[in-house]
Amino acid sequence: MQLDAKQFKRDRAAALENKPLRRNLERAMTTIRGRRNERFSQFVDGEALQWIGHAIKRNALANLPDLLEQLEEQLTSRGIQVHWAETTGDANRIVKDIAKRRGVGLVIKGKSMVSEEMELNDYLAGHGIEALEADLGEFIVQLAGEPPSHLVAPAVHLSRQEIAVLFHDELGEEYTEDIQAMTALARRVLREKFQQAGMGVTGVNFAVAETGTIALVENEGNGRMCTTVPPVHVALMGIEKVIPRLDEMSPLIRSLTASATGQPISTYFNWLSSPRRPGEKDGPEEVHLVILDNGRSSIYADEELRETLDCIRCGACLNICPVYSRIGGHAYSTVYMGPIGKILTPQLAGLEKGGHLAGASTLCGACYEVCPVKIPIPDLLLRLRREGVQPTPAGIATLKGAGAKASLGEAMVWKGWRVVHNRPALYKLMTRLLGFAGRTLPKRMGPLREWSATRDLPKAANRSLHHLLRDRSNAWEAGKIRSDSE
Repeated sequence: MQLDAKQFKRDRAAALENKPLRRNLERAMTTIRGRRNERFSQFVDGEALQWIGHAIKRNALANLPDLLEQLEEQLTSRGIQVHWAETTGDANRIVKDIAKRRGVGLVIKGKSMVSEEMELNDYLAGHGIEALEADLGEFIVQLAGEPPSHLVAPAVHLSRQEIAVLFHDELGEEYTEDIQAMTALARRVLREKFQQAGMGVTGVNFAVAETGTIALVENEGNGRMCTTVPPVHVALMGIEKVIPRLDEMSPLIRSLTASATGQPISTYFNWLSSPRRPGEKDGPEEVHLVILDNGRSSIYADEELRETLDCIRCGACLNICPVYSRIGGHAYSTVYMGPIGKILTPQLAGLEKGGHLAGASTLCGACYEVCPVKIPIPDLLLRLRREGVQPTPAGIATLKGAGAKASLGEAMVWKGWRVVHNRPALYKLMTRLLGFAGRTLPKRMGPLREWSATRDLPKAANRSLHHLLRDRSNAWEAGKIRSDSE
């Protein structure tokens, strides 16, 4: 996917005009938000659970280098092969080499946002290896030739009728809108592929350094099939997914499932700690873990921006976001969409390419309120906006593209604002002129044309607050008005 500010402007405008998309998103987001709120209301103290998750993730990141080494040591001792990938290109080559060595022609995949970040499916296809998504939502968007539009619900932008047409056209089956029948059809297709696949690929929700455990959370069973049926299992994770201890998993899982789907617990929770051992009847012969950096180390180096890596990919910030809920995920043209994508993508791709996403926010703060690990997304958005238009002070780790040029018009407006507010006499003159001219300005003028198309322009007061207070003070001293005590 190509990041481009002008394309984003066109795509979001098209999304706002797409009535079926708006209808699908409104229905889905309302349902998901309701379930999340209901689940958190049942906790003794839901906000306390969020702060516990925050503390666990902050502690994990504070000790990240040591935890990654401990994780590798524990996994290796249990027969799991660990691979380190600095870039997505490195990660793709590692997966491809494993597949080629084992003679794999078909890879069956569980849900993995890291694999989307790697564009793994296209890469493997270019080397003669088919990769088929086994998560139902991912399977649907793969049939449609689209990327996921949501971190948790990839096909949330599609209606039941649209999916029915897709299944009829792509799978050659009789048209039906019955959800159970469509699910059974997908299951039948995928079961055959599970039996044929030589490799299973999944993501990782959490990796426990203490025990060398890979944790995978899911609702459909496709993750369990991917990790047990094929003879080779490859798990993909970013460096930020490691946590220190097994007992820290419980609060994170409670927050994750409640925030993502409003469930008390996921249907399947997989603990993976080794390949198949002697005497066991199922499980892979080989297990590999690919740990991806891809710019995360640069994020980690900045103590403020590091909080971006706390994310546990629950999607709660997308569900509550007034921007995402109106344009969907595809308008962002990036793997990570919504509020978390607006702070993660500019850091991974650079401010020159992704800096415009930081501006696609109302800064309402709802994303922070629902985040299960309390990532201060609004604060980080402001940081990225600031760095996008001015150089970073010396001594602070800079982002790729920091100090990128703002538009000439925007730069002139803010320079003028600074000049006026630094000169009291000029400020008084400008406010007086606005008072005279404010009521005669056209409703839709120049750079405010788009903003004022759906809003009334604010009217400048005839007299400033400063003048009103001065007049009141003079009247009081002259005895024309009395104080409340009198």
